[in-house]
Amino acid sequence: MPPDTVAAPATPLPPSTAPAPAPAGGRRALQPRGSSQGGLRQYNERVVLQAIRLHGALPAAEIARLTQLTAQTVSMITKRLIEDGLLVKGSPLRGKVGQPSVPLGLDPEGAFSLGVKVGRRSLDVLLIDFTGQVRERSSLDYPHPEPQQVLQAIVGTVQAMVAGLGTRASRLQGIGMAAPLSLGGWQQLLGYPDDLAERWRDFDLAGEVERQTGLPTALLKDTAAACVAELVAGRGRTITSFLYIFVDTFIGGGLVLDSHLRAGLHGNAGAVGSLPLGLAVTPQGTPPQLLSQASLLTLEARYSAAGLDPSALGDARALQDGWAPVTRVWLQEAARGIALCINSAACLLDLDSVILDGSFSRPLLQALLAELATALQAYSWEGVTPPQVLPGQIGSDARALGGALIPLHANFSPDRGLFLKAAG
Repeated sequence: MPPDTVAAPATPLPPSTAPAPAPAGGRRALQPRGSSQGGLRQYNERVVLQAIRLHGALPAAEIARLTQLTAQTVSMITKRLIEDGLLVKGSPLRGKVGQPSVPLGLDPEGAFSLGVKVGRRSLDVLLIDFTGQVRERSSLDYPHPEPQQVLQAIVGTVQAMVAGLGTRASRLQGIGMAAPLSLGGWQQLLGYPDDLAERWRDFDLAGEVERQTGLPTALLKDTAAACVAELVAGRGRTITSFLYIFVDTFIGGGLVLDSHLRAGLHGNAGAVGSLPLGLAVTPQGTPPQLLSQASLLTLEARYSAAGLDPSALGDARALQDGWAPVTRVWLQEAARGIALCINSAACLLDLDSVILDGSFSRPLLQALLAELATALQAYSWEGVTPPQVLPGQIGSDARALGGALIPLHANFSPDRGLFLKAAG
């Protein structure tokens, strides 16, 4: 997704008409709006919608300038999109010479999508409208993710949200699911039952959700989905290449190059949690991974060991008396590990930026960024340019929101390959 303008040529060409490969498990693929994937008309409609999604409500003349389409073409396209309920007219802009221009914006009621985050400790379901705003949310906490419990919770919540849409349910585009690639993994570290990983290994959660809800369902790695949210609705609108780091129960991330999410051969690009924190020296054994030092699971354990409420990491208590001394130690250790990750990534990728976010309070994020700035100074940057480190703009909703954006993007964006290549 281009950061500032829609990169449409003077005569936009339709995307490839080759059918998308069938998804694993025989599930229905998310289909683009309309019956013809290759139609020039449909492609130009998507270019117009994308311009408005990136820039907000725009007069027709500005849409024509950004998309390099003729004024007549833009007029015909926007008329159809208004009739289809996807665009809405704003109040006329007065004060300039000539007829007042009328800005055209996305109609929030034009389409809806569902995003599901399946985490190691909790489940979140979001309903978003065509502008990406959250309309409804539901959350469920659990000690560990039991496959059938998670499935029943998702299906029940989805059915309730669909019923709440009433006649607008026909505008629901599908479900995007965000989940770790190894949902039942790390049993000993997380205190999971021994057989949980095996039960998840043979369980097609996305396929079951699609079968029981009747809605097309796509699956994306949870940290990649969070990266999608930042790419589409956050700082990624103006930054073309960045490493995205998300601190949760485990720390993870995603990689964006040239405004495209890169998954890698096995979907693990940006999996910073597995980064070793030292050299492997035998026979001492393997070095610890970043996730063992910079994850919220570590901070929770330290709160519990000190007799403190571990839920404080999500609110202001984390930096207040009682919790603050424990938090400061974790911040220093986490920052050192993340600094090593950033230094390594900068040497390999020459990034524009690093975006850091997580499922904790914004003051705690700012405190981590402050410690990180100090930790980065401990490294030699000779021969490499340090990337700027920026706070993410989405926060705890990033994974579920990224999931919800997948169906909207598949059905209304001109570039279907932006991040759908990372699904599966």
